[in-house]
Amino acid sequence: MRYWLFKSEPDEYSIEDLQQSAQQGTCWFGIRNYQARNFLRDELQQGDQLFFYHSSCKQPAIVGTASIISHSYPDPTAYDPQSSYFDIKSTPEQPRWFATDIQWRSTFHQPVTLAAMKQHPALNGMFLIKKGNRLSIQPVSEAEWRLINALGEAS
Repeated sequence: MRYWLFKSEPDEYSIEDLQQSAQQGTCWFGIRNYQARNFLRDELQQGDQLFFYHSSCKQPAIVGTASIISHSYPDPTAYDPQSSYFDIKSTPEQPRWFATDIQWRSTFHQPVTLAAMKQHPALNGMFLIKKGNRLSIQPVSEAEWRLINALGEAS
């Protein structure tokens, strides 16, 4: 099992939206960065765990956890001309973009803010903390997973 961090703008889709969705799950679509797409397509596995991170908001933070509940599959929004994620170069025969299904697991009692994470030396190597890293899907080490979960539950 591996661990991940998925970013979402809470005004677009929040941890509360995931928790309140049908069967507390959703299709995670719209990834249009090649490195994030490669993580999703090539490395994510059913059963992997992820942190749900609220980004582009007043207080960016990890707000909860979810699970990967499907293998990756071609992103259906890439084929929909009405979608803002439409890509004319992506075809069912040669898909360019991929999606996966995730399911809510927990909401932290207290969000673990980006500022708080930057205060922990054990998290200095985390993708999220590194300057210039804006990937919407990124790996998390097991040690980072454990520490952040402890921070989210202890607060």
